[in-house]
Amino acid sequence: MSKDDENTSVFNMGLGRNKALDEQVEHPGQNPFRNLPKRFYKAATAAPLGEGFTVLLDGKSVKTPAKSPLVVPTLKLAEAMAEEWGGQGERIDPRTMWLTKLANTVIDRITPRRDAVVDELAAFSGTDLICYMADHPIGLAQRQAAHWAPLIVWAEEELGASLRVTPGFMHVAQDEAALVALRTAIEAATDFELAGLHNAVTLTGSTVIGLALMRGRLTVQQAFDAAHVDEAWQVYLSGEDEDEAARLATRLEELEDTAKFLALTRQ
Repeated sequence: MSKDDENTSVFNMGLGRNKALDEQVEHPGQNPFRNLPKRFYKAATAAPLGEGFTVLLDGKSVKTPAKSPLVVPTLKLAEAMAEEWGGQGERIDPRTMWLTKLANTVIDRITPRRDAVVDELAAFSGTDLICYMADHPIGLAQRQAAHWAPLIVWAEEELGASLRVTPGFMHVAQDEAALVALRTAIEAATDFELAGLHNAVTLTGSTVIGLALMRGRLTVQQAFDAAHVDEAWQVYLSGEDEDEAARLATRLEELEDTAKFLALTRQ
C-alpha cells in the first residue's frame, strides 16, 4: 500500500457511515476528530470512472472505507464531492464532507443490504406521523391539518396509498394495500435516492414526508415545517427555547444537505 493509499484509508474511517443511517456513539475519551489527518494531496477533481464518476486526488481515484471504487451516478455530485475534498485546509475534517460520507454509505452500506434498508423505511409507514392528527387544542389541530391533510391526499392520488387517520396517539392499523403502495414507492428509488430518503424519513419521522421531499412535492422548508408542527406549536405557546432552537436548526441543515444530495444524484 502506498503512503497516499494509507492516508486515504485512515481518513476514510471517518467517512464510512452516514449519521442518520447508523448513529455512532463516541467512546469516552476517544475522539476520532481530535487528531485530524494532514492533507496529503494538492488537487481534487471529478472524472469519469466506469459507468459513473469519481473524485481524483492528484490523479488517483478515491475509494470507500470498504475499498470499493467511489463511483457516483452524476458528474454534478462528483464535482460537489471534489469541492469538499478541495476545500480542506492543512488538516482534513470528515465532518465537513457530508456528500462524500453519504456516497460512501450508499456503496458500502446501502447497496449490499438494500432489502433491509427498504424494510426499515417501510416499517415507518405503519406509524406515519401524519396519520395521527390531534383533535384538540383547536389551534394545534388546525396547524396539523393544514400541513398533513394535503399530504394524505397526495399519498392516495400519487402513490396509491389510502391512509387511515386517527385523532391522538392511539395506534391505527393501516390497510395492507396502502402499506404495499408505500413500499412500492420506496423500492422504486435508486440506491443513492434510497440513502437520501432514509435520511429524510429519519429526520422527519414520516415515510410520506420523505417521499414527498424526494419526489419534489415538498421543498425542504415545507418538509421541515410539516414534520415539526408540534414543536412550532410549543414555541407559539411558550416562546422559543434556546437549546431546542439549536437542535431544530441542526436538523433543518441536515435536511437541506439531504435534499442537496438527492438533487445532485439526478443532475
